Amino acid sequence: MAGVNFTLVTEFILLGLTDRAELKAFLFVLFLLIYAISLVGNLGMLLLIQVTPKLHMPMYYFLSCLSLVDACYSSVFAPKMLLNFFAAQETISFRACIVQYFFFVTLLTTEGFLLAAMAYDRYVAIANPLLYTVAMTRTVCVVLVFGSCVGGVINSLTHTIGLLNLSFCGPKVISHFFCDLPPLLKLSCSDTSMNELLLLVFSGIIAMITFLTVMVSYVFIVAAILKIRSAAGRHKAFSTCASHLTAVTLFYGSISFSYIQPSSQYSLEQEKVVSVFYTLVIPMLNPLIYSFRNKEVKEAVKRAVELKPFRC
Repeated sequence: MAGVNFTLVTEFILLGLTDRAELKAFLFVLFLLIYAISLVGNLGMLLLIQVTPKLHMPMYYFLSCLSLVDACYSSVFAPKMLLNFFAAQETISFRACIVQYFFFVTLLTTEGFLLAAMAYDRYVAIANPLLYTVAMTRTVCVVLVFGSCVGGVINSLTHTIGLLNLSFCGPKVISHFFCDLPPLLKLSCSDTSMNELLLLVFSGIIAMITFLTVMVSYVFIVAAILKIRSAAGRHKAFSTCASHLTAVTLFYGSISFSYIQPSSQYSLEQEKVVSVFYTLVIPMLNPLIYSFRNKEVKEAVKRAVELKPFRC
């Protein structure tokens, strides 16, 4: 019998965020608003960068890719969550659960690598401004983005294949609003020690690589800023990094709190609250952060708003 995958469960029941009927209408409106702002903000940022020649620079190329990832990322969770608020029973098929998890991990990992690439881009721009256009060519930018996507797919495939090798014989109730690995492992009737080890090792390695890239980049960035003699120059250099640093802090803070911890300390109720933040709130905040803290983006938005409609 060993080695045979008995996947008897054909669907899972998602408990969602709450079982209180009086809260579901309020939560539906709240998350619909968050999702709408996220889509409009990220797709709007992507369109703004594409139609504004002044923003055709490596920094904004990475930002447009981040906006695309965030728009897709929030779309992995929000539609199903919103539908489930009015469903008699919040169910998801086994295949849909696996697909949702695959795209979740792919986009989550890709975003982490993209934020690291953006930190390196800021380092080159501030520490070596004269060599910036030579060092950050379009080819280099495309390779960094492509590498981020490949890293996301490899990490996701590792965990997804491991998940497919498990047996699910019941129960089939997931105490979450989407299919994440830790709650799924709790439902498996197979030995999940290898899956837990892979989750801890891969999450730790990827977090360490990307976080160290960000930290080392900012150490050199701060050193370069301190060498700038004028206060105005220092302020301008720092302002170009403030938005990215805010996005990095929010992203790595929430992700580390959820995944870089032993399974013995894992709390599903705690995870549900934190996961709302990194699955729906952060994708909504990123375009707002880059809009309010970036002078060039604000100017581009202002010009776009002031454009008068064409007349026949």
